[in-house]
Amino acid sequence: MTLVDQIFRSPHLPQILQELNSLWEKEQADRRAFYEQISENDKAEFINGQPVFHSPVKRKHSSALDFLQTLLSVYVRINGLGRIYVEKLMIELTRNSFEPDLCFFTTNRDAQFNEEQMLFPAPDFIIEILSRKTEKYDRGVKFEDYEAHGIKEYWIVDPTHKTIEQYLLKNKRYELAVKSTDGYIESKVIKGFKMPIRAGFYERKNLKALQEILKP
Repeated sequence: MTLVDQIFRSPHLPQILQELNSLWEKEQADRRAFYEQISENDKAEFINGQPVFHSPVKRKHSSALDFLQTLLSVYVRINGLGRIYVEKLMIELTRNSFEPDLCFFTTNRDAQFNEEQMLFPAPDFIIEILSRKTEKYDRGVKFEDYEAHGIKEYWIVDPTHKTIEQYLLKNKRYELAVKSTDGYIESKVIKGFKMPIRAGFYERKNLKALQEILKP
């Protein structure tokens, strides 16, 4: 018997629902207050009812972000596939509000957004770059939430061990497709995008991959 079944069968169901609704209303009020509190300079997220403020990133994180953003953004723009957004875009899911390191929207979806928009729906593709403080979220609540909201592809990038993990949504669950420090990784959402994994961590490999993308 599932937890939901147990609650549904309980004689205390009305009381439980009332208490849950009260907690939900308070959490959503706290979420609205969070939106008013943060500024464009903050790296902040709203996770399971609590504001989470992140510290500045280390150089290895920044480098991986720069390398991946360069390859993805150039490829997506050249091929007219949509748009890559970096770090400060806040996506608003049912309960949580996240600022992924990188995310992608297809052309049709991106065309629906206006220039003053600050909150966005679940993207088609997300990359999170691990740090010591964020790994528990990237592998925990974010993994579960991205999966639950049907985000089709999720990469977890480890700049310490130079590893990329690729998760693909199948039957509403993420399945690990690739986990490696070498070889190639090919996106299933961003059509035709394929890169050497080492190009996410090493400058010369990154420049060589960029040259391949720019070839006429």
